[in-house]
This record gives sequence, structure tokens and C-alpha cells, in this order.
Amino acid sequence: MENIRNFCIIAHIDHGKSTLADRLLDATHTITSREKQAQVLDDMDIERERGITIKSHAIQMDYTFEGKKYVLNLIDTPGHVDFSYEVSRSIAACEGALLIVDASQGIQAQTISNLYLALNNNLIIIPVLNKMDLPGAMPEEVKDQICDLIMCERDEIIPASGKTGLGVDEILKAIIERVPSPKGDIKGPLKALIFDSVFNSFRGIIAYFRILDGSLKKGDKVKFINTGKEYFADEVGILRLKPEPRQEVFAGDVGYIISGIKEAKEVKVGDTLTNVANPCVEGIQGFEDVKPMVFAGIYPVETDDFEDLRDSMGKLQLNDASLVFEPESSVALGFGFRCGFLGMLHMEIIVERLEREFDMTVITTVPNVSFHCFTTKGIELVVNNPSDLPDPSIIDYIEEPYINAQVITSSDYIGPVISLCINKRGMLLSQNFLTTNRVELVFEMPMAEVVFDFYDKLKTISKGYASFDYHPIGYRKSDLIKLDILLNSEQVDAFSSILHRSKAYEYGKNICEKLRGLIPRQMFEIPIQAAIGAKIIARESIKAMRKDVTAKCYGGDISRKRKLLEKQKEGKKRMKQVGRVEIPQSAFMAVLKLDS
Repeated sequence: MENIRNFCIIAHIDHGKSTLADRLLDATHTITSREKQAQVLDDMDIERERGITIKSHAIQMDYTFEGKKYVLNLIDTPGHVDFSYEVSRSIAACEGALLIVDASQGIQAQTISNLYLALNNNLIIIPVLNKMDLPGAMPEEVKDQICDLIMCERDEIIPASGKTGLGVDEILKAIIERVPSPKGDIKGPLKALIFDSVFNSFRGIIAYFRILDGSLKKGDKVKFINTGKEYFADEVGILRLKPEPRQEVFAGDVGYIISGIKEAKEVKVGDTLTNVANPCVEGIQGFEDVKPMVFAGIYPVETDDFEDLRDSMGKLQLNDASLVFEPESSVALGFGFRCGFLGMLHMEIIVERLEREFDMTVITTVPNVSFHCFTTKGIELVVNNPSDLPDPSIIDYIEEPYINAQVITSSDYIGPVISLCINKRGMLLSQNFLTTNRVELVFEMPMAEVVFDFYDKLKTISKGYASFDYHPIGYRKSDLIKLDILLNSEQVDAFSSILHRSKAYEYGKNICEKLRGLIPRQMFEIPIQAAIGAKIIARESIKAMRKDVTAKCYGGDISRKRKLLEKQKEGKKRMKQVGRVEIPQSAFMAVLKLDS
């Protein structure tokens, strides 16, 4: 165990984590020249296309330093804030972290958020100044920022470049010298933390673990403490570029177990794995719960695909523990799921992964939160979906969830951030300067204003710098109404939303205009209306396609033309009564991207 080092790489998005991980794999000869490719640990197509890391990736490297052989377990983590849950799980399995900062951009929001996550878990931080080869690099300035942030000496910061390979040997030396070896009792009862899992259609569920105490042999009977389920370890091993089976894995190792588990709900990330013959007394504590930011409905395009969608979501949840979902139904869309996501990008990635990995085409509804509705008889109802809201005549008042929101940003962006939060019905509570140019703003604001596009706007106005965290502070009474969208006088509940009265007119007008451009023309006129109860507050019309019925009348009395036009008018009227409007998928997607 003295020669094992477990560490992860943390940084803001696009600061060069995956590229630097490639150089570490090269330096330790973990991958052959044939296996070499850019961002070798990003194995999903979406990750390569978008150039972002979505999943944490664990890999073991061997390295000889001063004649001694060391085993280095590296976990490369995502940088985008929507995948911070992945980072928190990786950190729980490590003793040290490489904090990578882009020499041309300096410290940014996720650098701080991820750093605090690592410090809360008592990790040893090794600061690395990456992208030193760029012409725009500002090493001295950024070194000052790092020293201010983590209170380290300037000579502790390692200058490096993922592109040229500069500083890779110094990083490996620092990992061996500074990161402590895992502490644990190799002879004690087995205690292992499950930090990830994937579904394999041939082998069932593969769980990834980090052993804290004891050892795990192939063929052992193991037990998951939280679920209480018992299995035989059919195969155990360590994680190289491809999983490598071993007869036994020991304390301090990061490995995998295959035990023929078929049900997704039987493996919980954060669970403790132990031996049935010699169990540990208690499970591992302190694993962070998921905090969904955005709730939306996901429905199959074909109602018959509901069960397939349920299976797909279960398998996807194994691979992405931050996804939470429960069944719900809609009048317009049939049966589907109400899902919780960590942000709009997370939601986009989940929908895309459902399409690519499971061949499921889905419809997503407008993101929202849960409300408490009190009737005139004093009954409290929990409203998860706008369609659950009772008739306005029996509603006494509605409460919405409020949050305490903390925004950390550069002092250059204080004005725009405050005006954005106030525009979202927020109230500024405090403003603290953490360093000369970093400020913490604390707001109280409604959760409903945050779930839609707040995050994207905050990132835009602060050039990606602002970091955002929140915690719920309970429910408060608000002037909320239900806004319905009617197509051809029929309500489409997928477009319904509960929002503040002051925002209703603007939102209704925007949505009607957007739908007018997206819904194809029919043989009859389609009115698109936004309504609060029976009151119409906005309207747009999609004109009917018309045949020129008077073309054959090249003369004669006007009554001949009028007769043909009246006949056409009657036909359109009948069509309008029986005609159904097909809503394209692009219309549902456009409402999600509606800039309200």
C-alpha cells in the first residue's frame, strides 16, 4: 500500500485536463502507440464531438521512481458545472488532486468550486499551471492568483503543457512525494466504496469501487450494505485502458467487480461493499446526495415505447447517478417520466444519449419545479406538473420553493449579475469580497426562476466565470398563475407552465410567436392562443393553405366566383372542427430554448 497513489484531476472546463492525462499515460507507458489518440479517456462519441468530459474515467498506471515501482490510480473528472456530481464522487475515492489552471485564463468558477470539494474531503492539492506554451500565457499573474487561493508557495506550482509534455515528470514526482499513500487495514474486513457503475449487455452491471480496508478475492460472497443484496464475485480486477481481471484486489486499489447483477436499482453509487463471511461494522459515510436543478418530463414519441424507455432510463442512471426520474402521465403525450437534471446541458446530453445509445426518440416538456397549492377548504396539494393544478376557483393561494443562492464572480461582473438576479425576482442579501477581484453575492430567489435559463445567462454575462451554488430554504406564498397554450382551441398540456403573474404576458406572447414559425401550415387556419383560465392574453394565427378555386372563372357574373369561395369556406370550417394539428419535435425543443 505504501507504493499506491490515488489522485484525480480537477479544473474549470477547457483548461486541459484530458490532454494532460494523455501525457501522463504516455510518460508511464500505460498506452501503446497504436492505442494513442487525443483525449484517450473520453470514450463516448458525444465527449469527442463536443470536446468536453461528461463521465469520470479511472485508469491505473505503473511508474518507476528512484528504483521503486509505484502504482498510480488516476481519475480524470469533468469540468462543466452540470457534471459536478461526477467530480464529488471521484474526489471521495482519492487522497490527492491535481488542480489545473490555464495560464492564459487564470482561476475560474469551477476551479474554485472543485477546489472546495477537494478541500472538504481533506485532499492534498498539487497546483499545476497548464498551457504554458500559449503566446497569451500570463504565468506570473496566474501564480499570484493560485497562491492567494490555496495559500501555497510559488515554487510549489508546477509549470506544464499538455500539448508539448512540459512538466509531466515533475507532476509525477510531486504525486509520489506529496500525495499520501492510502491508509487502511489490509487484513481487516472488506470495506469498499462504490463510486461508479456501467451496464454491459453481456455481463450485467459492472460496479467500480475503491477498497478502503481488507481485500476482495474472485469467488467471494459479497454484500451491498444499503440494499442488503448478496452476490458472488464472478470477476474482480483493476482498471487499465481496458479492465484487467485479477485473482485478488487489496486495500488502496481502485477496481471493478462483475457479479451478474441485472437490476439497475440493486447497485447504488455511494454504497459500501463488504464480505458476507467477515462483514464490516458500518458503511462509509459522507457521500453527497444529488441536488437536481432542472425538472422536466421525458415522453416517448410512440406510446408503445414506454417500457423500453423505462429500461433505457434505468441503464442510463447506472452510468449517470445524478439523473433522477419517476413515472408521470400527460393528456397530450401519454405516459412518460418526470426527470431531475443538474442543468440544461445535462438535460441535453441525457436526451442525446437516449437517442444514440438506446435508439429512443423522446419529447421533452418545459422545465419546472414543484409547488404547494392550498385550496379554499385548507387542503394542501403538491403540484409537480402544471396539469395537476386544480380549478382556479377553489385555489386559496400557491407557495413556491425559494433558495439561498450563492454566486462567486469577478468584481468586473457585479453589476450585470445583480441586475440578472433582481430581474429573476431575487433579493440581494450580502456581498463579500473574497480577494481583491473575487466577490461572493448571496441572494434569496424563487427556484422556478433558476431552473429555466438562469444558469446559461449567468455564464454568458460573466464570460463563464461565475460559479453558482444554492440550497433550499422552504416555500413562500407567491402570485402564481397557470398559463395554458391552446392550439386550434385545444389545450396542449406539454406547453403549460406555472409562472409569476408579472411574467405571464411576455412569456405567452413569445411562445405564440415561436410556435407560429415552427408548426407547419394546414388546410385550415390554426389559432395559437396563450390563456390564463378563460382569459386569452396573446394570440397568433397560422394562415390556411388555399387553392385558387376561382382560377377557372375567366369571366361572367361575380356570383359564380362567390359561390365557389363560399363552398371552399364551408369546407375549411368543417376541416377545422375535425382537423388535428401535429406538433413537430422541433416545437417542443424550441420552447425549452425560448429566451424569456
